[in-house]
Amino acid sequence: MRQDARHQTARGRPRAARALGVLALLVMLACAPEPAAPPGALAPTSRATPAAASAPAPAVPALAPGALPEKAMLAVAEAGVSSTGLPLHVANAAGYLERHGLAVTVSTVAPNVAVQGLVSGTIDIYQGGTAAIAARLGGADIIYVASLVDRSSLTLFGDHGLTRFTDLRGKNVATGAAGAFGEIALLHTAHEYGLVPHEDFEISYYPSGAATAAAFRSGSSQGTIITPPNSTELARDGFPVIVDYYRQGLKIIGPALAVTRGFARENPNTLKAYMRALLDGMRRAVDDREFAMAIHGQRAQVDDPQLLAEDYELGYRLWNRDMTVDPASIAIVLENSPLPNARDANPADFYDNSLIAEINATYAAVLFPEVLHPTP
Repeated sequence: MRQDARHQTARGRPRAARALGVLALLVMLACAPEPAAPPGALAPTSRATPAAASAPAPAVPALAPGALPEKAMLAVAEAGVSSTGLPLHVANAAGYLERHGLAVTVSTVAPNVAVQGLVSGTIDIYQGGTAAIAARLGGADIIYVASLVDRSSLTLFGDHGLTRFTDLRGKNVATGAAGAFGEIALLHTAHEYGLVPHEDFEISYYPSGAATAAAFRSGSSQGTIITPPNSTELARDGFPVIVDYYRQGLKIIGPALAVTRGFARENPNTLKAYMRALLDGMRRAVDDREFAMAIHGQRAQVDDPQLLAEDYELGYRLWNRDMTVDPASIAIVLENSPLPNARDANPADFYDNSLIAEINATYAAVLFPEVLHPTP
C-alpha cells in the first residue's frame, strides 16, 4: 500500500500569517461565483439490495399533515466515506428519504468545495466538520442545525517506535485540510504538551483520508491523525496509537448538518423531513447491523468482514441519537482555530437547535425512547 502522495508542508510559516491567509481564502470563497457541480458525485444508493427488500422498516410515526418539504430534491455533500455518516446511506438505501418526500444526491467533496457550494447554492446540506465554522468566521452565513456525531473518531498514530506525543518533536504529521477537525485536535493536543506547530513539528495537508494514510505509510510523514476506515487499517497493521480521541472523550463537531441560514429559514419542512429520514436510517443502522455493514462495505469498498465490523462498531458508539448540537463541540474548535477572530467568537452564533428540538419532542421520541425518555 506504499505509494507516492503529493503534500504541502508549511515550514516556518508564522501562525498569524497563515491564519490571515486562511481567513482571506474563506472570504474569497464566500464571494466566489457559482462553481461547477461538485466532482465525484455519487448516485443514490440502490435499494435493490435483498436485505433492504426483506427487512422491515422501523416503526415510526406518520408524517404530519401539511408538512411537505418545500424542496423535494436535495444536493448533499459529505467530507468522506466513514461509518460516522452511515445513517444517511442506510436511509437512502432503505427508501426512508423517499418515504419523507425527498430525492437526494450525495457527493463526496473537499471541505472548502462544500463551503463554496453552500454559499453558491449548488449544495443544500453539508455533512462535515469544522469547515463550516471557518467559513462563518470568514463571513459566510452558515450554521449547524443538527449533528450526527459530536464525539471525535480521530486517532493519532506514530511511526514504529513513536509512542508518545513528544516523540513527534522534529517530525512531520499528516492530516486533512487546514482548519479541519484533524488539525484542530492536533493543535489541541500540542497545546496540552507545550509544543508549537510549525516550530516543534511540521504538519502536512492532504485532500483525502486515503492520501493521508498513503503519505504516512510511505514515510513522508512520521505521524498521522486520521479517521476510519483508514485508522482501523493502520491499527490492524500495528502502528502505535499515540492518542485515541474517542477514548479521550474529545468533542469536536461533525459530521454535522451545515446549511446557510437563508436555506434553513426558507426550507424548515425540508430540513425536518431530512432529519426524520436520518433518524430512521440511524435506527435501522443500530438494529440491523448486517444491512448497515453491507451498505458501508459498498461505499467504502471494503470486503474484509473483520475490518467492516470494527468500523461499524466505532460508528455505532459515535452516532448522536438525538442529533442535538452540543456547543462544547464548537467551543473547542474556536479555542484551537488558527483564525485570528476565532477566540472572541460566541459558540451560540454557529448553531440553531430549534428544528431538531421539535423533531426530538415528537418523532425521535418514538424512535429512540431509551435516549429521549430514559427509564429512571
